[in-house]
This record gives sequence, C-alpha cells and structure tokens, in this order.
Amino acid sequence: MTTIKEAVREKYSRAAVRATSCCGTRSSAGPISSGLYSDREAGELPEAALLASLGCGNPTALAELKAGETVLDLGSGGGIDVLLSARRVGPSGKAYGLDMTDEMLALARQNQMKSGVRNVEFLKGEIERIPLPANSVDVIISNCVINLSADKDQVLREAFRVLKPGGRFAVSDVVTKGRVPESLRRNMLLWVGCIAGALEDEDYRSRLRAAGFEQASIEPTRIYDIEDARKFLTDKGVDVDAGAKLVEGKFMGAFIRAVKPNASQRP
Repeated sequence: MTTIKEAVREKYSRAAVRATSCCGTRSSAGPISSGLYSDREAGELPEAALLASLGCGNPTALAELKAGETVLDLGSGGGIDVLLSARRVGPSGKAYGLDMTDEMLALARQNQMKSGVRNVEFLKGEIERIPLPANSVDVIISNCVINLSADKDQVLREAFRVLKPGGRFAVSDVVTKGRVPESLRRNMLLWVGCIAGALEDEDYRSRLRAAGFEQASIEPTRIYDIEDARKFLTDKGVDVDAGAKLVEGKFMGAFIRAVKPNASQRP
C-alpha cells in the first residue's frame, strides 16, 4: 500500500521533472499555488524555480528576515523560497533548503547556479528528522509542506530543536476553520495536494505550544471559495459539486508564527 510519504515523494518528483522539461507554464498553477510571488520576486529567479513551486503562500515576504540570519526552509522543492531568503539575509547570512526528493534537490541546485546566489546549501532529508544541530537556525520557513507530514508533532519538535533560543517559526500552510469531513481526509490525492492533511487552526496552535513554542498565531492570507474548491477537486476522483460544498470556506492559506523562548525566559 502506498504511504503518504511515498505519494508525496512521487508527486514532487514529477513536478521537478515537469519544471525542467520546458513545457510547463506559470499559468498552470492551481488555485492554491497561483499568484503568490510579485513580478519583482519572479524576476529575480530562474523560470524553473517558479514552475516547480507548489506552495500556498510566500513566507519570505512575511517572515521579516534580517541581514546575517540563518534560515531553514522545510520542504524546499525547486528552491524558490531559499533563493529569495538568501537575498534577504545577505552575504553575511545563510539559507538552507531541506528536501527528501532527489529530483527537486537537483533542480534546486541548478536554480542556485543560474541565480548566482552563493549563501545557500540544499540538504537531503526529511522534515521529521532535520539534519542540522540543535540551536543552529534563526528562522524556519516552509511553504505548504508541514501539512503533508503524517507526523506533524515530530516536525514541530524538530523545528523547535534546531531553532536558536529566540528563533522564529514563520511558515505558510493550509489550515482549516472547523472540522473537515473524514471522507476528504482519507483521500490520498487530496492529502498530497495539501488539503486533507491540513490541521484545524486551534489544533495547530495547540501543537505548537506542546512542542515548546510561544506566541503562536495564525494569520489568514487567503480563504478558498467554492470556485477554488471546484478547480482543486477536478480530476481527484471526487464528486466535484458535492465536494466543493464541503470544502467551501473551510480551508485557508495562512501564515503561522511562533517563537522559541530564550533560555532566560523559561521557568
């Protein structure tokens, strides 16, 4: 039986291949991934990085990155947010990208070479087991990836571990307002597509607090309407009209913030 992780790996491998085949277009992005980056940001990046983007937000625009900081992108894909972050933290800072998919890592490294950005390193690994030492990162970003994990609590514990005291968790993700029908959550294609694995907003805050974070907040950046739902559910093996009504207004792209407390602030 295909696991969630295997299905995610397969989808992102295909996306990387499509991005390098010269047959994709930015306009082909679905309702979740469309319109996330400004023309200026797009102009700074190789086209393949944009084509491979499957995110739900633009965490680099909201994370308030500072010169000299070290940033880690969980599930970095084709590298779009890593490259943008590297420019924001400048040559005195560093941006890491973590991905489990060989094809995406190869694409990200190609995009790094094309962009000429040097303060970047792409790592192979899983977001549940981050291959970096404790207290080594100032900011963690991610773009619609944490919801794909079957063990989100472990992801949040790992994020807390690698952040420095006072470090910031600043990710874009899909969350739900209220409960979602179990029939949608059971559908593997929907999980891989960012919807079925989404946490309820208050559940997300609770899990962040359980991992040790403080100041957890969720800021909606886009609430998906029935037309978004209809576009997303097409070709997913779901009754589109019935499914769209179940999804309408329940899913939103959001910016999730939290802070690892300083050692001096702990009891």
